[in-house]
Amino acid sequence: MRALSLPVPCVQYAALPWRRVRGEIEILLVTTQTTRRWIIPKGWPIPGLSPADCARHEAIEEAGVSGEIGSRSMGSFRYLKRRKNDELLACKVEVFALEVSRQRRDWLEKHLRDIRWCSVEEAIARISEPGLRRLIARFAETLPAEQKVTTR
Repeated sequence: MRALSLPVPCVQYAALPWRRVRGEIEILLVTTQTTRRWIIPKGWPIPGLSPADCARHEAIEEAGVSGEIGSRSMGSFRYLKRRKNDELLACKVEVFALEVSRQRRDWLEKHLRDIRWCSVEEAIARISEPGLRRLIARFAETLPAEQKVTTR
C-alpha cells in the first residue's frame, strides 16, 4: 500500500444530520459501503453546486434525509481515504449542519448502507474519526441554552 501525499488535501463536503426528540438532540449516522464504519453523509464536490448543496445532496442520497442546511461550514476534519487501488488519499471534509425535517422511506443508497439515529454521546462513541467526534461534541455544546445537550 502506498500513501499519496498532496500539499493540499482533497476536499469533500458532508452533512451533519440532526433533529430534536423530546428536547434532546439526535445525530443521524450512516455506514460506509465497504468497511461499515459509522460516519456522516459525505462526498466529492459536484460541478455547479455550492459546498452546502453538495452536502445536502449527499444527505439525500446516502441517508434519505432533507431539511434546512447551514450556508456556512460548521468546521472541518481530516482523514485518510483508502482508494480501491489501496492508495491513501488525504482528505479535508467541510461539514454543514442539517436540521432534518423529512426522512424518506426509500432513497438511492438505502440497500447499501445502514443508518442510525443516536444521542450525541452514542454518535461520538460510534465514530472512529477523532476530528469528526470533536466537531459533533463542539456542535452540541454551542447550541443555544434551550437546545443544549451535554456530552460525557
